[in-house]
Amino acid sequence: MKIAVLVKEVPDTYGDRKLNLETGLADRSASEAVLDEIGERALEVALSYKDGSDGTEVTVISMAPDTATATIRKGLAMGADNAVHVSDEELLGADLGLTAEVLAAAIRRGGFDLVVTGNVSTDGNGGMIPAMLGEHLDFPHVTGLTSVEISDGKVAGTRGVEGGKQEVSAQLPAVISITEALPEARFPNFKGIMAAKKKPFEVISLSDLEVDANDQSTARSIMVTVAEKPPREAGEKIVDEGNGGADLAEYLIKNRLA
Repeated sequence: MKIAVLVKEVPDTYGDRKLNLETGLADRSASEAVLDEIGERALEVALSYKDGSDGTEVTVISMAPDTATATIRKGLAMGADNAVHVSDEELLGADLGLTAEVLAAAIRRGGFDLVVTGNVSTDGNGGMIPAMLGEHLDFPHVTGLTSVEISDGKVAGTRGVEGGKQEVSAQLPAVISITEALPEARFPNFKGIMAAKKKPFEVISLSDLEVDANDQSTARSIMVTVAEKPPREAGEKIVDEGNGGADLAEYLIKNRLA
């Protein structure tokens, strides 16, 4: 079985995150760049299956700047067999539509049986890529899984819903997305880190995928304005001098909070 896992370089969750007010893009120099944790958990799903299934090949795929090589290589150190890095200057500021189109093209050329992703990245928080990939690839997509079971020709799992859970499944090839309910990723050991340096690492561009980032026939989203979040203002104090309850009720009604 050939499994593709989508991983993404993001600013460290615990660092400062800022937007560049000139470009509207995330200022990636503001904090350390790391592999998104949800992507690591997705990789753990694939590697756990590989551990007990001979003949399984796991590929990490990422669309990222050319500076992301070391971050992506962590996936190889964890146990992936090879990596595909899509890097092109025309992808700077790509919207969800272009991102999905590019990733689908990269997946298509690899002939994968299963695509595993996280449900939402910690930087863009779009949460739409798994479903969009399913549409581009014409694969069934099973999203938001809290457990995953991969078998020959089929993938199944549990999805949490309001008031209960759903048991869902799909025939392969398929796209699945997982949540943080899945186990944390394994930590790369020294042997894995050294082996990662010798594993195949392919860097490709839009021309390799035959994708036109400037195709005017396809709708794209653009950011027209960006502004810094205003400082938080002090709240209004209500001093109870016997009529505090009435004053509070009036405030709630005035601000349409009641």
